[in-house]
Amino acid sequence: MVEDESLLTKDRFGELPMQRKPASVDDYLAPLSADTRAALEGLRRVIKAAAPNAEECISYNIPTYKLDGKMIMSFGAAANHCALYAGAHPIKAHEAELAEYDTSKGTIRFQPDHPLPDALVRKLVKTRVAERGPKRTKR
Repeated sequence: MVEDESLLTKDRFGELPMQRKPASVDDYLAPLSADTRAALEGLRRVIKAAAPNAEECISYNIPTYKLDGKMIMSFGAAANHCALYAGAHPIKAHEAELAEYDTSKGTIRFQPDHPLPDALVRKLVKTRVAERGPKRTKR
């Protein structure tokens, strides 16, 4: 799913190619194939709209969104799929709507040509934000 192989570097064992650590979400998306990039840019747009106060950053080398310092959601591209890391609670809460996707405890895997519907991503984000709760102030 990487188009520009010049952005690859060898892993710590000097054998397997891996992407260099991205400095921004745009850097993460840049080397991806057009269909993968489009699917992930769609996730990015919906997450930012559903959680406008969330901070966009790179954590564990993937695009991540934090609200009040707490991680709410991440996404990424793997060799054979894209993934939304929504957390266990949102996935369980929307289990029926996610039936056609490959899920595990906190991950939803999908093909770039079959992205998650915007309405479902909004629900997942809203569920995750509600789960994280409001920012608490110290007394």
